[in-house]
Amino acid sequence: MATLTSTEFKFPGQTGEYHGKVRDVYTINDDILVMVATDRISAFDVVLPEGIPYKGQVLNQIATFFLDATKDIVPNWKLDTPDPMVTVGYKAEAFPIEMIIRGYLSGSAWRAYAAGERELCGVKLPEGMVENQAFPEPIITPTTKAAEGHDENISRDEIISRGLVSEADYAQMEEYTRALFKRGSDMAAEKGLLLVDTKYEFGKRDGKVILIDEIHTPDSSRYFYADGYQELLAAGKPQRQLSKEFVRQWLISEGFTGQAGQKVPEMTPEFIQSVTERYIELFEHVTGKPFVKAEETDLEQRIANNVLDCLNTLSR
Repeated sequence: MATLTSTEFKFPGQTGEYHGKVRDVYTINDDILVMVATDRISAFDVVLPEGIPYKGQVLNQIATFFLDATKDIVPNWKLDTPDPMVTVGYKAEAFPIEMIIRGYLSGSAWRAYAAGERELCGVKLPEGMVENQAFPEPIITPTTKAAEGHDENISRDEIISRGLVSEADYAQMEEYTRALFKRGSDMAAEKGLLLVDTKYEFGKRDGKVILIDEIHTPDSSRYFYADGYQELLAAGKPQRQLSKEFVRQWLISEGFTGQAGQKVPEMTPEFIQSVTERYIELFEHVTGKPFVKAEETDLEQRIANNVLDCLNTLSR
């Protein structure tokens, strides 16, 4: 199966490009962004050497699904989805923080809690909690957006005092974050899932705070299956997850955690196929829709043609 692991597009009016771990973003006339969700996959801040067929389509279409389902809550950057792997939208001045919201004590929050910390990003945590337990109320634990290296936890007060975001804009982002998480949690519950934690990114355009990037995909969110959650919690056992956590666990089992000098284990065709199947399963479970595989021959040409048609329409 074909994969798209790198792109080098030159669109009319192109004024910039950025290649992230997973997404390639092209700027048109300093006003429009073309975001290509590639088939690259990353773990432990490392881009793995093999692409995952249909992963980009899964991520892009999940993001599209949730951007459309939440546009009544907060205006977002999306204008069109001209290709299964592409979203086109407005450029905004991005805020230099990510709004992470947690409904459950999991992941890095649990690791900090288990190490004895009882305050996270200025939020006081209750005593006596166990891993994967629900918080009394979802908590917001922002991080900085590092140009290089790892993002760092930061509190609301630090964000405002350092001038990273104005108090008014932060209050708006916080309100949007809680409303988006409530909508995402309700939609997940309808599918028998728990939205554990996620992150949102915001920017400013024409003086207004808008939602940018993607939301509620397995790259930015963690889901548990609701069925069996309480029993596993009571027994102190790991929860059944619907995320890319299984890729990280496979790497760990093969002795790779992203440390210097470590070699990425061989990604066999069988393993790659299994990752594709898990991503498709995730798409269908989260959206409640069947996944329709897009035409995969000459992916770059297909994307180029579809984006050109979209840009021509927008310029009229």
